[in-house]
Amino acid sequence: MSTEDTALITKVVEEFGKDPHRLMDIVRGVQEQAGYLSDDAVEGIAEALGVHRVQVADMASFYTFFDREPRGACTIRLSNCVVDRMHGMEDVATAFEKELGIRFGQTTPDGMITLEYTSCTGMCDQAPAALINGMVVTGLKPTDVPAIVAAIKKDGGKVSKSELFPNAEVQLNLRQAGTVVTAPFENGAAIRKAVNISPEEVIEEINKSKLRGRGGAGFPTGMKWSFCRKAPGTHYIICNADEGEPGTFKDRLILTEQADLLFEGMTIAGYALGSTEGLLYLRGEYSYLWPHLEQVLARRRRHGLLGETICGREDFNFDIRIQLGAGAYVCGEESSLIESLEGKRGAPRDRPPYPVQKGYMNQPTAVNNVETLCCAARILEKGGEWFTGFGTLESTGTKVLSVSGDCTRPGIYEVEYGITVDDLLDLVGGQDAQAVQVGGPSGQCLAPKDYGRKISFEDIPTGGSIIVFGPKRDLLEQVLTFTEFFAEESCGWCVPCRVGTTLLKMKLEKVLDGKGTASDLEELKKLGNTVKAMSRCGLGQTAANPILTTLQNFPALYKQRITEKDFIPQFDIESAFSDYCEITGRKFEEVEE
Repeated sequence: MSTEDTALITKVVEEFGKDPHRLMDIVRGVQEQAGYLSDDAVEGIAEALGVHRVQVADMASFYTFFDREPRGACTIRLSNCVVDRMHGMEDVATAFEKELGIRFGQTTPDGMITLEYTSCTGMCDQAPAALINGMVVTGLKPTDVPAIVAAIKKDGGKVSKSELFPNAEVQLNLRQAGTVVTAPFENGAAIRKAVNISPEEVIEEINKSKLRGRGGAGFPTGMKWSFCRKAPGTHYIICNADEGEPGTFKDRLILTEQADLLFEGMTIAGYALGSTEGLLYLRGEYSYLWPHLEQVLARRRRHGLLGETICGREDFNFDIRIQLGAGAYVCGEESSLIESLEGKRGAPRDRPPYPVQKGYMNQPTAVNNVETLCCAARILEKGGEWFTGFGTLESTGTKVLSVSGDCTRPGIYEVEYGITVDDLLDLVGGQDAQAVQVGGPSGQCLAPKDYGRKISFEDIPTGGSIIVFGPKRDLLEQVLTFTEFFAEESCGWCVPCRVGTTLLKMKLEKVLDGKGTASDLEELKKLGNTVKAMSRCGLGQTAANPILTTLQNFPALYKQRITEKDFIPQFDIESAFSDYCEITGRKFEEVEE
């Protein structure tokens, strides 16, 4: 390793206090300056931190945005999630390949540009979208490609927002503001009320509101905080801002427009838990928001709302650190996120113990998502009873929804819990929907017969993703895309998920190719339930949902694709030998002999 490389690594490692738990930041810092993480860089980082090289290599190889091999000076990551595909992503991909003369997964011969696919970038309301060296470019059309490539080449791979305007402008797309999360807010109002009562009284106010986690599972927030506060040790509050579920982008708006409300909620949680440190885990796709969020934190410190002696209370010191992710859907699961925060690969942990007992740094930790913490701030500002005035008996308050797909008004809507799917479709301009995917791929696909049902914890829970499929869509093709997504994003830790998601994909492909039978549909259902029941974490436990819920709600679509034969083999040996037969001029019958 050269003297320059050694100096670079030493500088970056020292910048993060030689702390192995900051390994993600260290690897990112080295990659940003060196271009990629070479074997020598792995050795150098490991030596500087006093850890084994395998620990560094294992972590770096887990995340999409960390490169172990050289890439182009500029990497174009085009989102290939289902909504991007619905809005012309494949035509944009073809235009990039034609303009650059390479395929996705390749780098131009001059080392200038690398083309890659990536999963949902959180821009489904303005798809197709791409990340160009981390810069978000939205609303792409094939005709945009030549100008984008020219701008990249102009400055040797360095691009500026002005050169790509207007495609580099992220639209907020708040279609309907609400009374809780997206309403106007006075900085410090909630914190001042919180510090004038005891931490236990803060938790009691949260309990009074009946606030449940907005990530989809709906665990009572006050109960989580109470468990965490009572557990012995150093307490932490973590905000999960890693919304990687395809079709989800509500946090993008909140982080942009309501960051103060979020940080207010984190600070109140810190007070309730007896914590001095909070961590915001920001998904790598939202790296463009990092400078803005740091500015908000700095302003709050200047105003006495963060840091030492908050709101003049000498015994309340609390601050927040932002940790940037690096492209891993599974890190949305709380234990995987904690592993990532500790500088490891984002593999889920076995539970129990739960994070409220042993979480970050093996200490009691409360993990809440962005929307939940915003609601907590509002509750302390206006009171738990005020909050129960919205929603339903079991689902109090409002829900922020990300709506995309085949509708005339995609965007972000804050609605009261209890709204029916029908009423929501009227709001977003999707009245002719043949299906609605609620909760993203891990949720459920609803048929028109279910549009009278309510979005609520007691009926149809959702973390926020709503994808509308119009009458002309091949719904089962969308199910295949979701299934491919889960197979790709599996961390590979447990066999039911690692192998099961691939088998689900293969079996579904057989059905869509017209080679499936009634027994294949039964096997799909059985396999899906097995993967669901035996997987280790939430990813595997929901990976079969796109298939299982459409088998249940759209059985006719599957029956149209199968044959009346009793059995058709998965492997077509004649097709496998077709290239050989063409090259040699032999017939398949001759090969068999």
